[in-house]
Amino acid sequence: MSSGAAGHAWEAVLTRDRRCDGRFVYAVSSTNIYCRPSCPARRPTRNHVTFFDSPSLAEAAGYRACLRCRPQSPHGSEAEQRVERARRYLDDHCDEPVTLRRLATEVGMSPFHLQRTFTQLVGLSPKAYRDNRRMERFTASLKRGETVTCATYEAGFGSGSSLYARAHQELGMTPSAFRSGGEGVTLRYTTVPTAIGRMLVAVTERGIAAVRLGDTAAALVASLRFDYPKAMFRRDRTGLKQQVQTILRCLTEEIDATAFPLDVKATTFQRKVWKALQQIPRGETRTYQEIAQLIGRPTAARAVARACATNPIAVVIPCHRVVRGDGQLAGYRWGLERKKRLLALERT
Repeated sequence: MSSGAAGHAWEAVLTRDRRCDGRFVYAVSSTNIYCRPSCPARRPTRNHVTFFDSPSLAEAAGYRACLRCRPQSPHGSEAEQRVERARRYLDDHCDEPVTLRRLATEVGMSPFHLQRTFTQLVGLSPKAYRDNRRMERFTASLKRGETVTCATYEAGFGSGSSLYARAHQELGMTPSAFRSGGEGVTLRYTTVPTAIGRMLVAVTERGIAAVRLGDTAAALVASLRFDYPKAMFRRDRTGLKQQVQTILRCLTEEIDATAFPLDVKATTFQRKVWKALQQIPRGETRTYQEIAQLIGRPTAARAVARACATNPIAVVIPCHRVVRGDGQLAGYRWGLERKKRLLALERT
């Protein structure tokens, strides 16, 4: 395996990326055991790890299969198979009330064991997973042009009230405005030069909708218009001057970023991760695993990585302060080189 491929494989191991199961296994010299990338066992140190393209190659090299994740089985451990059945059952019965006891009976587990195992492997409880899937179906229906009422019931929400209780937080705007590509929403924006490139700041009447980093103002504005094709845009350099100056202070000094009013689409899990990022002291870093532990979800490092990758508010929500388990820099939405410069700037 090339050094580049090994780097991607190690990142998959650190985040327990189930999408990489079956593509390779990793072996640990200190235990003489090999595992699948998503194995829930404690992560080894990088210098003890060797990657193999298949279980047979790992066994030919003298390693034994992990009894916990069963990497030689194409379907994973028995617990993983039962959790996968539970996940599919929730997907197939999105329009029905499914209790934890009913779900546990369907997959042959106790409710307590299912709740704990499902949360460990998926990163969400069965209820949170079901709610997130409903919101995904709801937003997909809106994007297809369905009415809000049709999308509400198609996604499995029993009533509009149960949907609207979450919509403002997760969509960042009303369902009708989201469906119309931001129609009826006014975005005031401006761009400014910084030590790390061009910065775009966009706000609605409710708060900051975007802070983006890039090379040119034109590219940043184009990306904003792409995300909100029907919104009203108004360049407002003077009106946003004070907000921009406060955001720029994040680059040079420690300030309380949690005080910024935000208007962003986010799940409850994403908001927990982003709040934890704002608690990292300037000039310091944390690993995905440490953030997962901080929010009380120690097995959700992969979900933490996704929350960092989807963060729309650069600098104010400092996802650049999160690194891999070995201390190396992982990807960054605004470019890895910019991440290096941000950290260097903070440590100066």
